[in-house]
Amino acid sequence: MSDQGSLPLTVRGKAISEDEHGRLCLDDLWELAGGRATQAPKHWKGQGAAKRLETELQKKVTADYLKSGGQNLAVIEAGRGRGVKGTFAHPVIAAAYAGYLSPKLEIEIREVWLRYRAGDATLADDILQRASAEANHWAGVRALARSNRVGFTDTLKAHGVESRGYMECTEATYLHLLGGKSYQVRADRGWPPKSNLRDQLNAEELSYVMAAESLSAERIVDEDRRGNAQCIEATAIGASAIRRAIEDDRKNRQRRMVA
Repeated sequence: MSDQGSLPLTVRGKAISEDEHGRLCLDDLWELAGGRATQAPKHWKGQGAAKRLETELQKKVTADYLKSGGQNLAVIEAGRGRGVKGTFAHPVIAAAYAGYLSPKLEIEIREVWLRYRAGDATLADDILQRASAEANHWAGVRALARSNRVGFTDTLKAHGVESRGYMECTEATYLHLLGGKSYQVRADRGWPPKSNLRDQLNAEELSYVMAAESLSAERIVDEDRRGNAQCIEATAIGASAIRRAIEDDRKNRQRRMVA
């Protein structure tokens, strides 16, 4: 869920943080409601009703995990690691906590969450109407980048890319365009280790990624590249070409400014 879209879950104009597993930040809800110190998440989660809800919901999540083979996550957990802080909880618990703080806030959280989960495009429009011109520009580019990405992965699939090949093509783009694989770019820029890289890039960099993937897809089709190795190589060539074009243009502009 954390890759649901380019915009965060937003209530009353405030972004509600979530971790990579889609758990919502209770501390953000507490701040939004203007809660008292005694109502902070660390105090609430120790109360009887909260503990009973946590126990029952954990049973359900664990049962679903056993059926699907997915990851068995704690339904409420204190954030750990660089760039991650606060108490994060399953949306059901988050809604319950919001109700503890304010019944009106719980209604808003549930309504916005359902629209967010359903991918209601009008929710994004509601948020962007209150956002800055810069945020609107970034969201527009991010949406285009997501659409472009689908076209790129469709090309990879049509040309026999399998399993880890998709990830390796993506990493080839980052390596030859941004100067490092995704984990290296995050580390170099001080971003959270498991954050979605494309949600962190600025509008210009997203445009470069789009251009690199478009050029790579064109090469794969024109040269009828097949399989993981050939498509990874074609992606590396495409990304390198875009990076050279960017660097050459910047050098030309610098020379003109000096002259």
